[in-house]
Formats: sequence, structure tokens, C-alpha cells
Amino acid sequence: MAWSEILTFTLVASLLVMSPGPNGVLIAKTVPSSGKAAGFANVAGFVAAFYLHGALAILGISIILVQSALAFTIVKYLGAAYLCWIGIKALIAAYRGLGAAQDIAPSAKPKRTLAPAFVEGLLTNALNPKVSMFYLAAFPQFITIGETSALSSFTLVFIHSMINAVWFGAMVLLFSKLAAAARNEKFTRWLKGVTGTVFIGFGVKLATLRAAS
Repeated sequence: MAWSEILTFTLVASLLVMSPGPNGVLIAKTVPSSGKAAGFANVAGFVAAFYLHGALAILGISIILVQSALAFTIVKYLGAAYLCWIGIKALIAAYRGLGAAQDIAPSAKPKRTLAPAFVEGLLTNALNPKVSMFYLAAFPQFITIGETSALSSFTLVFIHSMINAVWFGAMVLLFSKLAAAARNEKFTRWLKGVTGTVFIGFGVKLATLRAAS
């Protein structure tokens, strides 16, 4: 695989990662309420999901997802339901006024929050068929089935995942700087309300997504 191909893929993947999406919204919801460590657990979940999608694309299984209307519909609605569920939870928390003092208290137990944060990050990416569609659209431009080794293929997945880790890791650090504002209950309720609404919007958008023809 030529360096020019790697650089081109890096550019395309960077633009995809930096475009607004559920990952950034999840970070914005998690860090102010659960802390920086939980935010990094979200990012670890994102990275794990990229390897899952990459493996499926390389093995050719995700082609079935795009070509089978039933399989695509099942994954699409599972992903949409999950995003809407996260949004509804955030809206309920905003309505009930679950204050920042409760969410980011020093006595909070990180061991109970890191695992769920990782799973949230993993599912947010894993249940998004748009990620599989990206790999199916991008990989044929950079690899040749039967000629390109699996190691070279996974190199692209590694590059994509590292871009994701750097971008959203920086976002975690940025939101952690807003910790003082996050301790304000009105700000926390407002943030939960906004992120909840956006997540539901992403869920609805995903539910109306059509498979590539």
C-alpha cells in the first residue's frame, strides 16, 4: 500500500471523524456529569467499535448488511432505538433536575461508571450502520481483495481509530475544563436537555436512513 493512499485515507477519515455526530454528543453528555475518566471510557468504546466494523468490512460480512434489506433494517432500528433511549434518559434527568452535585461528586464511584461509559461508546458506534457503509465505500478505494494483506487493511482501521481517539480525547479534555460550569445545576440541566434532544434527532435520522443502492 503506497504512502499516498495512506495519506488520502487519513484525510478522508479525519473529515469523517470531525464531522458532527453522536460520538461528540455523547462526550458532551458524559464528561460534565460523570467526569474525564468516563469520557475516555467512551472514547475507548468508540475505538473498539471501529475494529468491529473494520473486521466485518474486511471479512465481507457487512456487505450482507448493506445488500440485505432485512438485516440493514434490523440494525438500523436497533441503533435508532438505542440513540433515542440515551436521549430520553438525558431529557428525564434534565426534567427531574438531577443536579451536577450528584453527578460529579467526589464520592462518586468510578468503577461503577467506567464500564457503562465504555459500553455506551461501543454501542453508539457498533449499532450505527453508517460506519459500516463508510468502510464499504472507502475500503475498495484503498485495498484489493486477494492482493492486499489483512495487516495492511487493519492498518487503515488503526489509523481511523487513532484519529478518533485523538480528536475525541481532545474533546474530553476540553469539556473537563468546563467542570466549574458543569457544577451549576441549571447548566447541567440545560446541557442534558440539549444533548437528549440531539440524540433523539440522530435516532430519528438513523431510522430514516436508506441502505446504499
